[in-house]
Amino acid sequence: MSPRPTAPEPPHTTPSQLPLRFGYGTNGLADLRLDDALALLADLGYDGVGLTLDHMHLDPLAPDLASRTRKVAQRLAELGLTATVETGARYVLDPRRKHGPSLLDPDAGDRARRVALLIRAVRVAADLGAHAVHCFSGTLPAGTDEDTAWKRLAESLAPVLDAATATGIPLAVEPEPGHLLGTLDGFHRLRRELGDPEALGLTLDIGHCQCLEPLSPADCVREAAPWLRHVQIEDMRRGVHEHLPFGDGEIDFPPVLEALAATGYQGLTVVELPRHSHAGPEHAERSLPFLRGAATPASPRPDGPVPPPAAPVAPPGEPSAAPEGRTP
Repeated sequence: MSPRPTAPEPPHTTPSQLPLRFGYGTNGLADLRLDDALALLADLGYDGVGLTLDHMHLDPLAPDLASRTRKVAQRLAELGLTATVETGARYVLDPRRKHGPSLLDPDAGDRARRVALLIRAVRVAADLGAHAVHCFSGTLPAGTDEDTAWKRLAESLAPVLDAATATGIPLAVEPEPGHLLGTLDGFHRLRRELGDPEALGLTLDIGHCQCLEPLSPADCVREAAPWLRHVQIEDMRRGVHEHLPFGDGEIDFPPVLEALAATGYQGLTVVELPRHSHAGPEHAERSLPFLRGAATPASPRPDGPVPPPAAPVAPPGEPSAAPEGRTP
């Protein structure tokens, strides 16, 4: 397995002065071949890619995974892209159950299938030199009480964390609206139940913060800073779990990106628009200038455009919409 690469910090540079590194998720480019998607992102100027292992993009269950992974690693190097490995494919394990089976499944054999996929994702990430492996808990199964579900989650993740420790690739768990682990508080509960292992990190989705966290998205970034290993970003409205293009929701992005830059975070900040693959290249082209413009006060880039006007302030209130899940 390839060692995890680390970029040297420029001399005399404080963390808040380091530019943020932006990527785009392949789950928003599902109509493109993987090589075409990677070439597009490099051409547009992205720093990296959030690579969802799926049947159309580096299928984790098809033969010759190791050799196919080596080819992707070579292509990433040629294009100057880095990666985070994401595991939110809809039907990669079960053609009838979206995101099933999960780490909470009542059937131990089904849970083991999800565990095996995550361990395989860690190995792929190591061979790609990726920043992290993203995952989520799954929804609470019918007839399962929460204490049992939390126990299953912790037990299921233990071997995945062993693999993450062995490879040096952090596992970045995402709080997902509607899931057992749905908030930052849920992440901290899992962290405590597992004994705060070093390999356990956090995927923070900025839209999810707007959707349901009591803190503002910028405050969520500051609160989560010690555990940040991966960041996803899109626009969203309060109480509605719907991933939106930038400017279509309520998030004021400059304070969020300023807070993120101030943490010294140097993983990828990946645009996640899985329901917009039909126009993925167009959204990818629009998203990077928006983010660079919004990040200009925090991490100046000479080629960035003028920051767009701030989005409206989110109205108060608790989430009332049904959970979106990852994607349709």
